[in-house]
Amino acid sequence: MGPLAGITVVEIAGIGPGPFCAMMLADMGADVIRIDRAENVAGGDPASPPADLNNRGRRSIGVDLKNPDGVAVVLDLVERADALIEGFRPGVAERLGIGPEECLARNRRLVYGRMTGWGQDGPLAGAAGHDINYIALAGALDPIGRRGEAPVPPLNLVGDYGGGGMLLAFGVVCGVLEAQRSGQGQVVDAAMVDGAAVLMTMTHALRAMGIWNDERGTNMLDTGAHFYNVYETADGKYVSIGSIEPQFYAELLRLTGLEAEELPWQHDRQQWPALKERLAAVFRTKSRDEWSALMEGTDVCFAPILSIPEAIDHPHNVDRRTFVEVAGIRQPGPAPRFSRTEPEIASPPPHAGQHTDEVLAAAGFDADRVAKLREAGAIA
Repeated sequence: MGPLAGITVVEIAGIGPGPFCAMMLADMGADVIRIDRAENVAGGDPASPPADLNNRGRRSIGVDLKNPDGVAVVLDLVERADALIEGFRPGVAERLGIGPEECLARNRRLVYGRMTGWGQDGPLAGAAGHDINYIALAGALDPIGRRGEAPVPPLNLVGDYGGGGMLLAFGVVCGVLEAQRSGQGQVVDAAMVDGAAVLMTMTHALRAMGIWNDERGTNMLDTGAHFYNVYETADGKYVSIGSIEPQFYAELLRLTGLEAEELPWQHDRQQWPALKERLAAVFRTKSRDEWSALMEGTDVCFAPILSIPEAIDHPHNVDRRTFVEVAGIRQPGPAPRFSRTEPEIASPPPHAGQHTDEVLAAAGFDADRVAKLREAGAIA
């Protein structure tokens, strides 16, 4: 199942980008063992799994990382793993006794993935922060928004998930591939500020070419252009237009009925505000669904702006199974697709500690040792 079948990952439970990274790896077939805090283990019916979809596809054990016996459990699991991922502030894993030095001493081929906002070093390494802060410092937040308005946080997609969890997943897979050749593991330092900066590479290129203005909302891709924008429709909904190339722009003018008008050149930036007003007036003459019937599937580069429930039920997404249902919850399916080693969601999110005995037994812990660990409070 999936291209990462046969790869084992130990995940030290966290929030946000760390679990998302583990979800990506599990979706691709990796056996991900989630180390949940023992105090968070409260039981729960496996037939009624939690709804935290970031935790799907893996098994969970409850361990007290402040108990030396609990630390020993993690290190024993590390011996059998290809990778470990953690999302503590710098230095915390070392203080717990599960830092890179201890883990690599037990398994020299281990890839040790670290997920932080600011990175493992630098003046801000020890500071608290969230997605909004990391993308702000990376220069990724300032350009997002309309002219004369404040920057608009793009949910937590750019820092936590695109520049964080996906960056760490990419780093872990790169590290595992390299370890298979060299026989040596290493540390992956994935910082959200770095990842958000990498996502801005094309914008840096446009600035270097002299075709990017640093004033927000005045460029082709930041709502400055009339042909790359969103427009309100007659029913108060919205559509998206991305008619950049001349042939696509010509199709936009044809289907909006504007091709007969004497309009300024498409790339005359001084005329963009007026052209936006003209297009806005046209799009307000029909409902979103009427525009969809006219433009969807054409070379206008068009899509209706859908709510989450609408997106799940759109025919294109249904046909591709972009969204799937697992344990009664409709959710995004694994991506990307593979022609031979097709990934799938292995299981719904586990209750914390749900698989403690199962995982430890598979790792060679006999029943007597498990009983002693539980008696000592090292596991839940």
